[in-house]
Amino acid sequence: MQAAVLDAPNQPPVIRSVAEPELLPGEVLISLRASALNHRDVWIQQGKYAGLRFPIVPGSDGAGVVSSVGWGVDAGWIGRDVIINPGCDWGDDPRAQSTNFTILGLPRDGTFAERVAVPVSQVHTKPEHLEWTEAAALPLAGLTAYRAVFSRGGLSEGERVLITGIGAGTALFALQFAVGAGARVFVTSSSQEKIDRAKALGALGGVNYREADWPAKLEKEAGKFDLIIDSAVGPGFNALVDLAKPGARIVFFGATAGAVPELNPRPIFWKQLSILGTTMGNPEDFAAMIQFVLVRELRPVVSDTFPLSAVADAFALMERGGQSGKIVLTV
Repeated sequence: MQAAVLDAPNQPPVIRSVAEPELLPGEVLISLRASALNHRDVWIQQGKYAGLRFPIVPGSDGAGVVSSVGWGVDAGWIGRDVIINPGCDWGDDPRAQSTNFTILGLPRDGTFAERVAVPVSQVHTKPEHLEWTEAAALPLAGLTAYRAVFSRGGLSEGERVLITGIGAGTALFALQFAVGAGARVFVTSSSQEKIDRAKALGALGGVNYREADWPAKLEKEAGKFDLIIDSAVGPGFNALVDLAKPGARIVFFGATAGAVPELNPRPIFWKQLSILGTTMGNPEDFAAMIQFVLVRELRPVVSDTFPLSAVADAFALMERGGQSGKIVLTV
C-alpha cells in the first residue's frame, strides 16, 4: 500500500510503498478515506517529540471503512464507516492516562496511509452527517477540546468563556463545543480575520492579543470569565488570571508561548481559582464527544485539504501556521 513515511528528523515526508499492516487478534483493518494533521506530526518530523523512532508513518486522526477483522472481532464491523480514537491504553483511572498510554502515529504507524490496523476498541461509528474530511478532522483535537471544556473545565450553560489563540483546530473545537452547550464565548487571536470567523461560529466578540492593552479591551467588552481555555501559557498567562472571575477555572493543554516568567500567586489563591492541566482524553470522553457532535450536528472546521500524495505541502502549511481549522489529507 501507499503511505507517507518520515525517514529521519527534519526531512519531509515521502510517499512510497510499504507493507500492509499486520492484523492482530482484536483488531480491525480500516481502508482510510481521510486523515488529518496535528502539530504533533510536525513536531515528530522536527525531532522534537518524545520516543522518536524512524522510519514512521505519522498521523493520529483518520476515518474510513472497515475492510477486514482480526481473530475474535465480530464480522459485523466489516463495511461500517468508522472514526478512530487515536489514544490507546488510557488505563483504569479516568482522571489521568496510564504509563502505557500511546497515541496512534508514534510509536505505532499511523493514518497517513491507504490502510491502518487498530484495536476494535478504538473505533466508533462515524456520525452520518459528517463528510469524510470532517470526520477525519475530529478525533485528537476534538477530544482534547471536549475534555478541556467539559471533563476538566466543568462548563455549565450560560457561563462566560474565553478561548485564546482561536484559529487552531483545538481552539475552534472548544469554541464549537462551548457555543453548543449554551455558553457566552469570547476569543483572542493575532488575526482579525480569525476573530471574524470565530464570530461566524457563534463567538460574541474577541480581541487581538498582539495589542498591548488587549486585556483591558477584552474586559471592557466581555467582563470577567467563568472558564478560560488556553494553549499558550507564556507571558500572557498572568493576564488570564486577572480576567478570571472568583471561583473560575483556567484549563490549558499546551505551552506554545513557553513558561510563565513571573506568575503572581496572590490572585490565584485569593480568587479561589482552579488552574487545570489536560491532554487528550479517556475513552468515555471520546464516546461523549461523538454523541455531542451527533446530537447537535456539529461540523468540524476544515481549513485546507490535500491529496495524500501532497502530504509534504500539508506539513509545510502547518509549520508556517497558515491554516484556520484542520488540515486534512484525502486518501
